[in-house]
Amino acid sequence: MLHLLMQTSPKMRSEKTLALTPALSPRSAGHYRRVVLPDTRAVLSARADRCVGVPKGQSRIAGFMGRNRQPAELSVATLLVLALFCSAGDGVLAERYLSLPEAQKVCFPQADRFEAQTVRPTPEEARAIEQKSGVKVRERENRIWLARKGTNLLGVFVLDHVFGKHDVIDYAVAVSPEGKVLQVEILEYREHYGGEIRAAKWLEQFKGKTASSKLKLNDDIHNISGATISCRNVTDGVRRVLATFELVVRPRLAPGGGLPDARPAPP
Repeated sequence: MLHLLMQTSPKMRSEKTLALTPALSPRSAGHYRRVVLPDTRAVLSARADRCVGVPKGQSRIAGFMGRNRQPAELSVATLLVLALFCSAGDGVLAERYLSLPEAQKVCFPQADRFEAQTVRPTPEEARAIEQKSGVKVRERENRIWLARKGTNLLGVFVLDHVFGKHDVIDYAVAVSPEGKVLQVEILEYREHYGGEIRAAKWLEQFKGKTASSKLKLNDDIHNISGATISCRNVTDGVRRVLATFELVVRPRLAPGGGLPDARPAPP
């Protein structure tokens, strides 16, 4: 959620502000940002006080108004246009929906502990993953957590990253010991549009998929209009994760549920 933080004088506290787009629940589809547009003197105050949390776009508004010697003559409509223009530029703030521990508990609510591991496929294994999934292996390390309840292995939690249209999407895949998708969760989304991929209805399509499933956009995974690139890349990422589990992680699972060939992941 995008907010403008500023220090105001008693006089300025009485000034009215214009709020656009009501706040949505963090779990709601889309999760659009809220823009708070202050009056002329409030923007100048934010610039003069050097308040933290002012995005680049709104800083540019303050800069524009600082050069204008008659800020009171700027209309609310002018400020609105400037705010919308700048918010579409480089003032993007990431939307963090779930922290890592929160995502782990959502995916494996019955687990009483998570054992962190780093799996490093060999060059031969990486080529096999690419051949099976049809997706390039760009990272040579995979961070995973073994979800346990007592001595029982409930599954494997895999943290992964793919690119959206402009920036990285952080997501996680919960895989059963048999190699089936239990759940997919979006942890952090940094794009202007396409946040609908976090909707439960879209993510539920992955449940039950395995390394043998097609996992193709517009085939067994439906698309979301306006979020095609994000949908395709997350779908491809899940397919690569499942191929990695099938070819690398699963063979290393010892009868006791450990990964003796993997080294502990950093905290």
